Amino acid sequence: MKTLQLNHVALHVQDVPRSCQFYREVLQLAELPRPAFSFPGAWFQLGSDQELHLIGDRQQPVVSASRGNHYALMVDDLDAWERHLQRLGVAYQPRRTRPDGAYQVFLQDPDGHTIELCTPP
Repeated sequence: MKTLQLNHVALHVQDVPRSCQFYREVLQLAELPRPAFSFPGAWFQLGSDQELHLIGDRQQPVVSASRGNHYALMVDDLDAWERHLQRLGVAYQPRRTRPDGAYQVFLQDPDGHTIELCTPP
């Protein structure tokens, strides 16, 4: 018996269309077909076979920070991602270097969920 991999990350969002625009335009994620649940939401592709599931109608506050609740996406070219964020006017924390040599940039989605863009060490 073993765990195979992370299947998906689910985030509770207030406004699904607003969040979809962010994840499509800012993070450049492809939207996936979603089953006909009885509640609003959207699914996006993360990497080769992981997914991001947005669940609508969030009423509670989000608690998220770079040293707290967040998720990280491995990226190919952090310089290009920083230029992309600057071009779109998206706020992000200045690049950090982890003790193992990996680079990190942190930003937040429209609901305040913290997202880390990182490189391998």
